[in-house]
Amino acid sequence: MSLLPELRYPSVPELLASARALAASEPGLCALRQVGRSRAGRPLHLLSVGHAQRSVLVVAGAHANEPTGGSTLRVLARRVLAERELRTGTSWHFLLCADPDGAALHVTPAPRSLLDYHLGFYRPTGAEQPEWSPSVLPPDRLPPETRTLTGVIDELRPYLQVTLHGTDLGGSWVQLTRDVPGLAEPFAKSAAQLHIPVETGASDAAGWPASGPGVHVMPGPGTDAAYPSMPDDARHSTWYHAHRYGGLTAVVEVPMWASDLVDDPAPHPAPAAAMRRLAGRLLRDSLEVERVLAEALPRLDGADRPLLRAARWALELIPGLAEDWIHTVPAASTMAYVGSVDAFGRRLPLRAAAMLLRVLRESGDRAAPDLERLVATWSDAFARRFRARWVPLDHQVEHQSRTVLLAAQQAREQAEQ
Repeated sequence: MSLLPELRYPSVPELLASARALAASEPGLCALRQVGRSRAGRPLHLLSVGHAQRSVLVVAGAHANEPTGGSTLRVLARRVLAERELRTGTSWHFLLCADPDGAALHVTPAPRSLLDYHLGFYRPTGAEQPEWSPSVLPPDRLPPETRTLTGVIDELRPYLQVTLHGTDLGGSWVQLTRDVPGLAEPFAKSAAQLHIPVETGASDAAGWPASGPGVHVMPGPGTDAAYPSMPDDARHSTWYHAHRYGGLTAVVEVPMWASDLVDDPAPHPAPAAAMRRLAGRLLRDSLEVERVLAEALPRLDGADRPLLRAARWALELIPGLAEDWIHTVPAASTMAYVGSVDAFGRRLPLRAAAMLLRVLRESGDRAAPDLERLVATWSDAFARRFRARWVPLDHQVEHQSRTVLLAAQQAREQAEQ
C-alpha cells in the first residue's frame, strides 16, 4: 500500500471514498461515522483507527484554501493502520474536513502557479470558519461545523489535537497552545531534509514565545494580542477546547510554495520604517480593490453570497491592521518577521481581489477583465518578490505527517511524566 497521495489535492468526496475503503479493509480496527452536518447540509465524517482510550484528534480542512491537510490526513490514517506501534496505547481519529462548504468553493485542486491558485480562491469570513468562529460570535450563534468539532473533542477528550493548516507561500511553522518540549529540533531537521524553510518570524505568531525556530507557543488569555484590531484571536478559538480535558493543540503549517526569505533570524535594520512602508502599500492596494467593488456593486445581485461576503470582510480588516503595523512594532523585529508581514500585506488584498473577481466573472460584469489583470500582476509580483518555488506535494505531506507524529510522541511522553 503506497503511503504517498496522488500529485493533486483530494476533494472531500475523494477523501470520503478513501476513508470508506480503509474502514472496509480493516473493520476490526477502523470505523467511519458521520458526526455532524454543515450549514448547507453537507456531512462531516470522522475516521477512527484503534480503540485505546488515550486519543489523538487530527483535523483537516479548517481553512478551505489550505488543501495540503486532506492529503496529509489520508497518508496519516494509512500509516497509523500499517504501523502497529503508532496505535499501541493510542487511538487516532481523523475529521476529514471541518468545513466542507468552504472546500466546495475553493476550486484549485492542482494549482500550477500563484495566479492559478488565486483564480479559484475562497476563504470564508471569520464568523464562518469553524475554528475561529468562537472568537467573533457568541456561543448561541456558533455554526454547526464548530459545534461538531467541539462535540468531537468533548467525546474523545484527546491528549493532543492536531489541526492541519498551510500557507500559500512562505515556510513551515508550528503553533502550540502549550509547549511540547523536544519538538523543535526534529521539526527543523525534517524541514531541512525536505528543503522546506522554517518560518522563524511568522506574523501569525507575532510576539509569541518560541520553544525553538518556527515552534511558537500561544500566550495565555491574560496577555495582549499582537494585532489588537484583528477580531479572530487564537486564544478564543476551538484550539483551546482540548484544554478542558488536559490536552493541547498543535497547528502544523506547511507551504505550497517555499521562500528562503522567511527564515532569516538577523535583526532588521529599520523595522519601524519598514512596517510603515508595508502599511502604506497595504492601504493603497486595498483601495484599488475597494474602487472596483464600489463601482460594480450596484450591478451585482445576491450581495450576500459567500464569495462577495468574504471579499468585503477581508477588506474591512485592512485599515485596522495597517494601524497595528504602524503602532505595534516588536522590539526585536527580525528580517524574517518583516518578510512575513510583507507577505501578509500582499496576501490580504490579493485574496479580496481574487474572490471579487470570481463574483464579477460569474456575473459577466464589465469590470472583470481589469480586475483579472490586477490579480495576475499581484500574483506575479508576490512570487517574484519571495522567489517562490513549488514544494512537491509529497514533501509537503511528508513534513506535515512527520510533525504530527513527533508532536503525538512528545506530548504523550510529557503527559506520562
